[in-house]
Amino acid sequence: MERLVDSYQRTITYLRLSLTDRCNLRCQYCMPPEGLDWIPADNLMQDDEIVTILRDVFLPLGVTKVRLTGGEPTLRKGLPALVERIAALPGLTDLSMTTNGIFLSKLAGPLAQAGLKRINISVDSLDPERFGSITRGGDLSKVLKGIEASLAAGLSPVKLNAVLIPGTNDDEVLAFAALTREMPVHVRFIEMMQVGDRSFFEEKGFVPIQAMIDQIRDRYGIEASDAAVEGNGPAKVMRIPGAAGTLGFISPMSQNFCHACNRLRLTADGQIKACLMRPQEQDLLGQLRAGTDPAILRETVRNALGIKPLHHEWGADEPILRTMSRIGG
Repeated sequence: MERLVDSYQRTITYLRLSLTDRCNLRCQYCMPPEGLDWIPADNLMQDDEIVTILRDVFLPLGVTKVRLTGGEPTLRKGLPALVERIAALPGLTDLSMTTNGIFLSKLAGPLAQAGLKRINISVDSLDPERFGSITRGGDLSKVLKGIEASLAAGLSPVKLNAVLIPGTNDDEVLAFAALTREMPVHVRFIEMMQVGDRSFFEEKGFVPIQAMIDQIRDRYGIEASDAAVEGNGPAKVMRIPGAAGTLGFISPMSQNFCHACNRLRLTADGQIKACLMRPQEQDLLGQLRAGTDPAILRETVRNALGIKPLHHEWGADEPILRTMSRIGG
């Protein structure tokens, strides 16, 4: 098996694969209230194309972990069947998904049976009214049922992603932390980034991770966690003493972690992105549909990796051509 190693000697083993750019929510920091122009359906990767790209391109290059993203991946028709096909691919050791959780109460069981191992659920408030405001219409009760269904289905770990927005939900740090005292969930606090609706970021800014840690330490105490939580990635993992779950802190703004980046992204229309914050893309789907030999497709991936920078440059003049919902979270 080959290995994907970039110019800075980082080994790439992780692919974030977007199944759709569509979403049933309109989160304030992600997209405008009216939504976005969706990618035409004919331009999206079909199930067979996704399986072929994974089997013939990424897995032979040493990718062992795949995370399904969106948009909202649970909007994709026939998702459990696609998950089953992906999970069966030789060489894949970890299959996970990031979702807003709205449809998980019915899907968690079938997805787990199909081979999904773990799940990240985005939930930015534990207050129903505030949650509805942040997501522009989301129903918190459905997400909470989805969390319960995920735990019952045996998905592990179940991670809850909370993006803290200054003046909006930054007073809920302790409420989120308290969830981990009794529930075996892993709450991850994420600094808001300037992707998605960039004007929203420019207006609001972000809450530094250290401020969150200090709040939790003052109320509950906090300690480094020696618990092995699958798929921690860039998170700094801690816990409240005696808690059933853990706390993760992800700091793309105040303490970037690019030096340890081990991932590529594949958009729903088959474009490779080596860096979330760079506009450059390589068209993989177009080449596949043109009948290009898999060896040439693998070379395309290597070429994309060749422009992966050492670190992101927030505020650089270079435009980001896609919002986060179109890249895959």
